[in-house]
Amino acid sequence: MEAFGIRQAVFTVADPARFLERIRRLGERYRTRIICLDADRLAGRAHAEAAIRGALRSVAGGNPIANTLEMEALLYAAGSRQCSLATRFGIHGGPNRSYVILAPPVEVAWVALAGCMEFVKQDWDRLTAGKRRGLAEAFAITEEELAAVGRERFRDLVLERVALLDVSR
Repeated sequence: MEAFGIRQAVFTVADPARFLERIRRLGERYRTRIICLDADRLAGRAHAEAAIRGALRSVAGGNPIANTLEMEALLYAAGSRQCSLATRFGIHGGPNRSYVILAPPVEVAWVALAGCMEFVKQDWDRLTAGKRRGLAEAFAITEEELAAVGRERFRDLVLERVALLDVSR
């Protein structure tokens, strides 16, 4: 069995604390961890994959930064050791577009989650100019850096920041 599964979902959150409690209970019931990463703050699916792989590796190695796999994945998504910054990469009140991760992927948990979110197949990997600006600010990617590596490698620079979290421990 794979260590995790990722699907794209859209949903609206009226009360973030209640929503998180609901998915935590679902995770406990189906013996999986459910992690929601804000697709609008990520540089695509590869970013979500890098975050969960880093979190799983950190937990398996016995040296996580956070107390939970969910928070560890948010820290990796943010490329930061700061929990207050990392939580911005999770769910928020109002409409959400999210990469939903189940670790491990349990089919009945996906079915149960369909009661509070709609799974979609859309192209969320496209980086608009606005999204690039937001990601450049969040990950401190400078114009000089982009000029040196080439604008087509923008996503690689974001993924590098995620990977650097292992180094900055």
